[in-house]
Amino acid sequence: MSKLAGLVVTAGLSSRMGAFKPLLPLGERAVIEVTVDSLLSGGAEMVAVVTGYRGDEVEAVLSRRFGRKVSFVRNRDYASTDMLRSVQLGCGALPRCDAFFLLPGDMPAVGEGTFRLLVETWEKTPERVVFPTLNGRRKHPPLIPAALVPEILSFRGEGGLRALWGEMDRRLRTVPAEDVGTGLDLDTPEDYQICLALMAERCRTTTSDTDLK
Repeated sequence: MSKLAGLVVTAGLSSRMGAFKPLLPLGERAVIEVTVDSLLSGGAEMVAVVTGYRGDEVEAVLSRRFGRKVSFVRNRDYASTDMLRSVQLGCGALPRCDAFFLLPGDMPAVGEGTFRLLVETWEKTPERVVFPTLNGRRKHPPLIPAALVPEILSFRGEGGLRALWGEMDRRLRTVPAEDVGTGLDLDTPEDYQICLALMAERCRTTTSDTDLK
């Protein structure tokens, strides 16, 4: 059985939101807690989290909830570096695994079924990076073979994470997930309201299904 991990990047300033995204409430938990919990529920045994701005607060919240299931690395240059730098730092802190999910910290609404779909697809071609798609477009989280970590760490091209995937284009695979959570990152207050409504609807649906049993 494959050993899977998660990598969450949550180092940024939340400038477009106007509030600190990782600690915004989502039900009874913070956004970053829901994001990490989705990875653990989706099959990751451990999650490495890259923090930056207000990192002490994020790490305290996650440590209190998840204990040793999470580890941390700090991007101290968060104000001047892009997501690729955080991904590279996180890759260096991953536990031993066969593959890992990569998920921004402001994407808490990815469905559990999407993680399972990615794993099922990746196990058929374990040398490939597998992306979910929504309306035909690649979304998060990709499931990345751990064997590609050295290549990610050594990448120095311009263009950030998008350029890295361009270099790896022949090793990418996609699978239709049609999960709106894969395309919902909380960049703005409007995105946050959409996420609140989506999670509330999922909660109502789950409660109704339980009541029918």
